Amino acid sequence: MTVTLRPATEGDLMAVGALHQRSRVAAYSAFLPVEALADPTPEAMGAYWTERWRWERDSHRLTVAERAGALVGFSYLGPDDEDDPATGLLNAIHLEPTEQGRGTGRLVMVDALDAMRARGWRHAVLWVLRENAHARSFYERGGWTSTGVEREEHIGAARTPQVRYTRPL
Repeated sequence: MTVTLRPATEGDLMAVGALHQRSRVAAYSAFLPVEALADPTPEAMGAYWTERWRWERDSHRLTVAERAGALVGFSYLGPDDEDDPATGLLNAIHLEPTEQGRGTGRLVMVDALDAMRARGWRHAVLWVLRENAHARSFYERGGWTSTGVEREEHIGAARTPQVRYTRPL
């Protein structure tokens, strides 16, 4: 069965939140404590996406991936936080854990990069958890390189160092 991509609708947001939570738990459980990944709940993540969509839908793009009518992934992109008008920010790519290694992530990333080019951006950036070797390898295979810039965020009470990546469009 093939994967299809389409723009998200408001009706997708709760499912996007639940998928986001499942993806985080699967991807981060090897290096983050269980307590950090227990919250937010899938419902709270859905509420987060609903609120975020309300404020950013005019400047950002949420694309969902479906296989046999079921949501299996998504990407989210928008302008770079650094206010560089030539640079877009890939905020997220998340997949159902069972989609890993099936080509879905690559399809979603290529689509996101095409959308960034269509917006006239010449460069793309993203942030990835420093400890997430699987995601870092995925992005590096896709032509992204680390800038060496780091920041620290939190997932629950856990500190999560992140590395900034870039690539030309």
